[in-house]
Amino acid sequence: MKIVQIETFRAAVPLHTPFKTALRTVHTAEAVVVNIICDNGINGWGEAPPTLVITGDSLESIESAVLHVLKPALVGKSLLNHESIFQEMHKLLVGNTSAKAAVDMAIYDCLAQYSRLPLYQYLGGYRNKLETDYTVSVNSPSEMAEDALLYSMRGFDVLKIKVGKDEIETDIKRIQAIRQVIGDSVKIRLDANQGWEAKAAVRAIRKMEDLNLTIELVEQPVPAHDIEGLKKVTDNVETPIMADESVFTPQQAFQVLKTRSADLINIKLMKAGGIYQAQKINNLAEVCGVECMVGSMIETRLGITAAAHFAASKKNITRFDFDAPLMLSTDIIAGGIQYNGKTITFPDSPGLGVKAVQIH
Repeated sequence: MKIVQIETFRAAVPLHTPFKTALRTVHTAEAVVVNIICDNGINGWGEAPPTLVITGDSLESIESAVLHVLKPALVGKSLLNHESIFQEMHKLLVGNTSAKAAVDMAIYDCLAQYSRLPLYQYLGGYRNKLETDYTVSVNSPSEMAEDALLYSMRGFDVLKIKVGKDEIETDIKRIQAIRQVIGDSVKIRLDANQGWEAKAAVRAIRKMEDLNLTIELVEQPVPAHDIEGLKKVTDNVETPIMADESVFTPQQAFQVLKTRSADLINIKLMKAGGIYQAQKINNLAEVCGVECMVGSMIETRLGITAAAHFAASKKNITRFDFDAPLMLSTDIIAGGIQYNGKTITFPDSPGLGVKAVQIH
């Protein structure tokens, strides 16, 4: 099964409403779509969104990395030797994790198709359905409370609340307003997107604990580079702390795990460079008794399908953040994962189960 061609396309899908975090505001989901074609007729799909403020990758850099670096090295290689292919991919480029992830997805799609298994079964097959949370963008406390109530009424019983953009007192007011309207039955997890400093984060989380706001976890409270600060927060609050932007590579995961700087790790294929490296991070975490979440950027259902297959395959992945396709005004694929409210199910067809891709 040799690679005979690698192609890229651009996609752009408007969001229903702007997606706002402490780092950015997104109006349109943009992506580079990758198609790998093999000599036996199998072709695999992958996706990479540009996320300059997190991965540093743009549409142009993703396309250039795929077409000018990865494609020349991979065309003609047999995917039956995929270990050597993945090793070579990660030696060819420093960074460029989104480009690597898109190619990695497409390779795994091909491999699972060749094995005649859905990708989640090819990777381990631990479960065959997931439940996603839903993200509440950062806005005024009253707006966020209205959004949270709407999502909870739609059946989402885990909400991911974006904070970290303003003063911490405002963030606390946001959570109080949300709790007031949704009650105690809905789980709340916070994502500060690196928006706090360590001492302020400790003060804020302790106050939320004192107010009995019942926070399930707080994701990336401090800047990505500040592992010492991350540990300070983890050691000084009762609420579990999750590392996100602090962990791109297995080496960074090892450092966080060795120092016990976080209670949980959020794995994203766009940070890790794809499923091959993501599995290493999850394995390290599992050995250390640390559970993982798999999240995503603002991606279409194509990229989320790959991430969901990976997440479903592993026991140690216990939380799922795959709401991005529900925010989009239209779709670009036929097949792939399907949504029924918060529940995600997988097709029986091999690979990602993507039957067609329509570029907008």
